[in-house]
Amino acid sequence: MDPFEENRSLLFGIAYRMLGSVADAEDVLQDAWLRWSAVDEPVDNPRAYLARTVTNLSINRLRSASARREAYVGPWLPEPLLTDPDVSESVEQAESISMAMLVVLESLSPLERAVFVLKEVFGFSYAEIAKALDRSEAAVRQVGHRARSHVQARRPRFDASAETTERVTEEFLRACLGGDINRMMELLAPDVTAWSDGGGKVRAALRPLHGADTVARWILGVLSYKYAPKVRPEKCWINGQPGALLRTPDGKIDSAGVLDVVDGKITAIRLVRNPDKLLGVARR
Repeated sequence: MDPFEENRSLLFGIAYRMLGSVADAEDVLQDAWLRWSAVDEPVDNPRAYLARTVTNLSINRLRSASARREAYVGPWLPEPLLTDPDVSESVEQAESISMAMLVVLESLSPLERAVFVLKEVFGFSYAEIAKALDRSEAAVRQVGHRARSHVQARRPRFDASAETTERVTEEFLRACLGGDINRMMELLAPDVTAWSDGGGKVRAALRPLHGADTVARWILGVLSYKYAPKVRPEKCWINGQPGALLRTPDGKIDSAGVLDVVDGKITAIRLVRNPDKLLGVARR
């Protein structure tokens, strides 16, 4: 098998965790493939060569996108990625692809993000990362320590099993679509926070919403605006955890969302409504 195809899953994993965008990750892989296909000399370690190429292309793309991210309307959430419930990734890799973790990674510099993803998620050595990033091993170790400390301080807490999260998600959706605010309040933690990413293109909260009452009433307001009785929820796995797609009567995907569940209560809601970020989900 061609080394590029053999390592495609790894390369996409690096690019997506670096960029938080399926479309951008696919563009990076296309650019990397073009570079790989132009190589006319034997490569001793194709895996390392390709990982280095994808990492540096991702860093360049992140830097060019920084101004665009700063001007983003409302909260930024990663582009949802449909995953398989029995994905054979380690716990660490599954967590690293969650929406909550990708938001944390977004707060790192491009260099910190690259070192963290390569070292903590994919197990590259500091020596390999130093070579890939054209820096000294000592400098890369410092960057890695700083990135790891930053992530540890902000790492989201998950304690519910997949089965519990799936059950709570189903019950909460049923309560939302049925307009049962009392049941919604029972499922929401008092200090729940909700983020909705509309990108300025569809109705979404421009700031994170805090508190069970505020979150519940905002959701009911959005659903009533979007004719809730006709919205069709569809169970799926999004970014390594149980989630749901909401479809309009004509089958169009309106939203993709995931819940964080701790001690049986919903502590966080992340809802992607920006239609540009739903194109990849719609194609699958």
